[in-house]
Amino acid sequence: MDTISTAPAGRNGRGRLRAAVTSLLRWFDNTADDSAAGVDPERIDWLRVLPFIGLHVAAAFVFAVGFSWFALWTAVLLYALRMFAITGFYHRYFSHRSFKTSRPVQFLFALIGTSSVQRGPLWWAAHHRSHHRHADTEHDVHSPVTRSFFWSHMGWFLTRAGFATDASRIPDLLRFPELRWLDRFDVLVAIALAAGLFGLGVYLEHAQPALGTNGPQLLVWGFFLSTVVLFHATVSINSLAHRFGSRRYATADHSRNNALLALVTFGEGWHNNHHHFPASARQGFFWWEVDLTWYALKVMSWLHLVWDLRCVPAERKHPVAA
Repeated sequence: MDTISTAPAGRNGRGRLRAAVTSLLRWFDNTADDSAAGVDPERIDWLRVLPFIGLHVAAAFVFAVGFSWFALWTAVLLYALRMFAITGFYHRYFSHRSFKTSRPVQFLFALIGTSSVQRGPLWWAAHHRSHHRHADTEHDVHSPVTRSFFWSHMGWFLTRAGFATDASRIPDLLRFPELRWLDRFDVLVAIALAAGLFGLGVYLEHAQPALGTNGPQLLVWGFFLSTVVLFHATVSINSLAHRFGSRRYATADHSRNNALLALVTFGEGWHNNHHHFPASARQGFFWWEVDLTWYALKVMSWLHLVWDLRCVPAERKHPVAA
């Protein structure tokens, strides 16, 4: 009788151990199998997201490592570069194919985007394409209309279901082995950036002491703080741009245009515009709608780094009462 009563507990224990080991493995390898981990796919997997929590804790050390203008501008530069990689390439290119580019440029900006700790380009594109298909319905995993603010902002991707990549959404991207590799080992790129910043800070502390920086300071400002601010600015489009702002177009969802969000996300805040015509590489449809990502893409087109930039057709541009 004792054997009968302890066997289920033993199996449960093994299941929990397997789930824990899988979660640890998937910190570094996103293809580690967790199909039998016994975890509810809709629950937050706290062990798996410990690095994400640690990222925020480390950013708070900005008050301990001191200030230097070099560290601040490093943080700003990395915010801008990675925001453009996310908005211009993860979003407008990989998710919506709103322009064309070469394979080396595609890989370069996928690599930069991966350093943002917003997962790989295949995962990002698959989830975003699903969002557009089911926007603000019960099948939209990050809608603030059908779910809570916290869930739409960050809760959804902390679950096992949110962690998965639906390959059926991205057949056009799966044919690139380098993108599959980045998607599998995305965290290694972020680790390399963090290590590089720490090393640069250590070097500058001795080679250029007038800059007033060092390894810990450059690591915290350039990587942890910059990455946390970048993350929350990006996902604010999920949580805020479907709640606050104006609606020029009567789309089937609750998307809104928000000028403030557009500034901090380089044009993504013109979200109602975007849902009206998702294939456009320009989300600020009118000249007064600041879209920094569009300006950068336009410059890249002059340099022949990107081409065939798609814009909203004139007949679709005129406002329609919501």
